[in-house]
Amino acid sequence: MKTLMLTAAVIASPLMASAQSEGDDLTYILVSHAPDSDSWWNTVKNGIALAAEQMGVTTEYRNPPTGDLADMARIIEQATAAAPDGIITTLADYEVLSGPIRSAVDQGIDVIIMNSGSPEQARELGALMYVGQPEYDAGLAAGQRAAGDGVGSFLCVNHYISSPSSTERCQGFADGLGVDLGNQMIDAGQDPSEIKNRVLAYLNANPDTDAILTLGPTSADPTLLALDENGLAGEIYFGTFDLGENIVQGIKDGVINWGIDQQPFLQAYLPVVVLANYDRYGVLPGNNINSGPGFVTADGLEKVEQFAGEFR
Repeated sequence: MKTLMLTAAVIASPLMASAQSEGDDLTYILVSHAPDSDSWWNTVKNGIALAAEQMGVTTEYRNPPTGDLADMARIIEQATAAAPDGIITTLADYEVLSGPIRSAVDQGIDVIIMNSGSPEQARELGALMYVGQPEYDAGLAAGQRAAGDGVGSFLCVNHYISSPSSTERCQGFADGLGVDLGNQMIDAGQDPSEIKNRVLAYLNANPDTDAILTLGPTSADPTLLALDENGLAGEIYFGTFDLGENIVQGIKDGVINWGIDQQPFLQAYLPVVVLANYDRYGVLPGNNINSGPGFVTADGLEKVEQFAGEFR
């Protein structure tokens, strides 16, 4: 199994795996909102590659190179025109993406929403199901955990503020603490230097901030650099969503208190398995699938560290 997983992790552009079973020709296209620069999505790419290998189907990964959502909408339309057996897609912005997704469903293509969006939105668009993490609930659990640790104020570093799911994480955290979100969430952008500078500026202007919440490696990695620079590394309470190499090291070093693992591998892997079994045998889970949240601390890092950025 380890050899198979490592083999599947070597993915070449355009990220297609094509192990098909005899007499079968099933193709599934996964469309994400992620820009090419966001390495967090490598785990998603590995997930569909391994699922393709194991299920004997063809999978493709497509995304807008810069993360432009209008471009993503066009990619969904192009995927629909290719008439695959199924489309797996994120729903980063309902207004921009609901039209192309509904069109795919109307044309008889099975759709599964993953990672972003919600079960309610998936049902409204006619998708088979939603596979992902309930973002507000994850933020609420994180806020409750932080409140139990004595946190009363925080900075939420939102690197993807146009996505409602990202804001739900910050709002849930505030509600878990029992405080107003207010100006404790900043639009950090996605440029690492800008993120670092904006974190430094906020903490300089708000020196009594108890905690920092980041929403993934894109915002966590520059925040780690900011805390190294201002001397707060290991001194300020720090929680983050998602995992990555630097986040795992930060947890080991005691700089990050915990990471919330939404298990992106499962978000990509499970839809392929579900679609293949649905197409072949007509069987379908009776509900949506929650892939997270799960808290990762220094006590449970062995498997996470082994597969961080690859399958975790």
